[in-house]
Amino acid sequence: MSACVPARAAEPDRTERAHPPHSPPPRPPRPRIAGADLSASIAVFLIALPLSLGIALATGAPLQAGLVAAAVGGIVVGRIGGSPLQVSGPAAGLTVVTADLIQHYGWRTTCVITVLAGIAQLGLGCLRVARGALAVSPAIVHGMLAGIGVTIAVAQLHIVLGGTPQSSVPDNLLALPAQLANLHPAALSVSLLTLSLLLLWPRLPGRAGHVLRTVPAALVAVAGATAVAAAAGLVLPKVDLPSWRNHALAGLPEGPVLGLAAAVLTTTLVCSVQSLLGAVAVDKLVSGRPGPGHVGRSDLDRELLGQGTANIVSGSLGGLPVAGVAVRSSANVRAGAVSRNSTVLHGVLVVIAALLMVPLLELIPLASLAALVMAVGIQMVSLHHIRTVTRHREVLVYAATTLGVVSFGVLEGVALGIAVAVGVALHRLTRTRITHEEKEGVHHVHVRGQLTFLAVPRLSRALHLVPQGADAVVALDGSFMDHAAYETLQDWQSTHTARGGAVEITGRRAGVRIAEPAALTSGYPSDGSEGADASDADCRCRPWTAWRNHQCERPRPLPGDAPQPDGTDGRRGAGGAAEGEPEPADTGGHALVRGISAFQRHTAPLVRGELARLAREGQRPAQLFLTCADSRVVTSMITASGPGDLFVVRNVGNLVPPPGAESGDDSVAAAIEYAVEVLAVRSITVCGHSGCGAMQALLDTEPEGARTPLRRWLRHGRPSLERMGDGSGPLPRLAGRAPADAVEQLCLTNVVQQLEHLRAHESVARALKDGALELHGMYFHVGEAQAYLLTEREEERVFDRVRSADPAM
Repeated sequence: MSACVPARAAEPDRTERAHPPHSPPPRPPRPRIAGADLSASIAVFLIALPLSLGIALATGAPLQAGLVAAAVGGIVVGRIGGSPLQVSGPAAGLTVVTADLIQHYGWRTTCVITVLAGIAQLGLGCLRVARGALAVSPAIVHGMLAGIGVTIAVAQLHIVLGGTPQSSVPDNLLALPAQLANLHPAALSVSLLTLSLLLLWPRLPGRAGHVLRTVPAALVAVAGATAVAAAAGLVLPKVDLPSWRNHALAGLPEGPVLGLAAAVLTTTLVCSVQSLLGAVAVDKLVSGRPGPGHVGRSDLDRELLGQGTANIVSGSLGGLPVAGVAVRSSANVRAGAVSRNSTVLHGVLVVIAALLMVPLLELIPLASLAALVMAVGIQMVSLHHIRTVTRHREVLVYAATTLGVVSFGVLEGVALGIAVAVGVALHRLTRTRITHEEKEGVHHVHVRGQLTFLAVPRLSRALHLVPQGADAVVALDGSFMDHAAYETLQDWQSTHTARGGAVEITGRRAGVRIAEPAALTSGYPSDGSEGADASDADCRCRPWTAWRNHQCERPRPLPGDAPQPDGTDGRRGAGGAAEGEPEPADTGGHALVRGISAFQRHTAPLVRGELARLAREGQRPAQLFLTCADSRVVTSMITASGPGDLFVVRNVGNLVPPPGAESGDDSVAAAIEYAVEVLAVRSITVCGHSGCGAMQALLDTEPEGARTPLRRWLRHGRPSLERMGDGSGPLPRLAGRAPADAVEQLCLTNVVQQLEHLRAHESVARALKDGALELHGMYFHVGEAQAYLLTEREEERVFDRVRSADPAM
């Protein structure tokens, strides 16, 4: 009955026991701010201050609007956003959009548009569509940013030369000759000094240069140009910050409804896409950063809610639109920030500067700010992005988007880029080459590309070039054939064979085609040779099925089907084993020959073009994958990768010997060095697996046992065994359940330990410090066919399940 006593009645007793009658109540713990967050906030503030003023100058908005947006972006998004280390504020990517809005609608209406865009972002965040925004082609996004960068650079060039920019890029280009003829020497001198400091400051040599480079180049450039201009007594237009009492706030919107709706859509699109892409980029920077401290991955829907709230607040207070800013975010990560406190503190520092540093800010020449923003605009045209889109054959989409943004505007340019991207995709789908030739009395019809209804007329013409009664070979070199093309090919084959001809279909792609009967796929060896396996006719498996003893099964009979000649019910695989019995495995050379033959018939025609390209260009793998030699771990299958994607190192126990004379291993170390230094891989993954025999052997090994080659190799795993047994810290675990046994616990611990060994290698440590490399831990459960990735949660290491339904995977 005591369990039914109300909780409220029991509270006084607990209070009296916890605190004596006359003791004061306990004080709540004070929030602690890490020293790394404090130093990072100062570094970001020093970058944000001049950039915020420069972006406000480039848009034509009141200069105070840039400070408002920087403060709101830091405090609001920093507190409630989904990306802890992303820094938000006035972004260069929004300059063209905002300048166009101010020119057409005025400043007060622009503030209202910013508020409405924030409300739209809140709606998108509530609908949880943030991941969908990342589906936009990277070529379109990069082209949009490049177009904005060109627009910014051309406009600010006029201020650098001492003039006034025009309203569009074509007008600015037409006015440039006249501007060059009327240079303003003082403005040009200050601008050149700013650009020189921006370029040279990060390249200062020596130990002193290393110390000086901790001061942001943007701050040094603007402060240095301001000091020189003041010392030389140059007469130049300078920053003019009116009293906060006269600061312009949002007003009632004025303008056509459709125009305002388009403006809100454009602002929402640019703010959202730039912020979400920035959050993803920050996650990559954080994961590749060496050193302790765990920062959770970005919640993109929450980030969208934070950005929307910040735009509502910024627009209401008379600030510029807010979005994630790449320059400040990367500086925040590289400065060692470990929580969202650094972003919030940077916003607080901007508020303090806007209230107390007005006299100093008003000494800055506008030409110096214009040179700073022009440099940012030039950097937005990234050569790396151009090389990437060229390699993926999307340079036309990139160029169309860039030219559209420069010539017409952001929304129009993005729409043009989407239209070109759709056109390119359709062109690739419909680009089919069909040829006919005769060799030694055999007519060859070769189809290269996707075989759709659009190619049916050409396919029909080529097929009717084959005379009646002749032998014909139809080679299909494509990954897709629709129903119309299939019917055309089947009808022709039936007619041709009925009139005495012979037809051979080769080069079939993996997968089952629409309504594909056995007539089109059986009875003819796919390589034209005699003696193809009888099971080929009924095989519906992908040509590169990744199983050691895989046997294609014949279709199982339905109840009532006639018994087989051998007296069984037909429920046998191609290998001859009855249901429930193990399949007999091929052994020795026969298995090897059979496997090579299957590759030449089925897989080689599909990968020949890709392998020929890799042979010409050389290998360019994206990651080094270091895993166990266990035959059940098929790297290409569990990572869905193809030729040239992975640089794979396999050894017993997926061990990474640490560098050193006694314990080092030249084989693994050489592979790591080659992958990082020569191949420039962007990530290294250490993958353990369930049921690892090496880990079982490590548990069973006696310290004074026989020094066999296996025992000598397993000594590199002893740090993992010691880590699991010392009890000094929490052991890694699987998400949702504890490790099944000691072997699985050691497998998980070994992955964590080998990652630490990796960081000790000089080439890896250097690449991690430069932000050019990421390290990942992975665990593959063979029996469950389930992959787990290593994450860190409050100083705990957890292997999280990779779910197939996650759109990010």
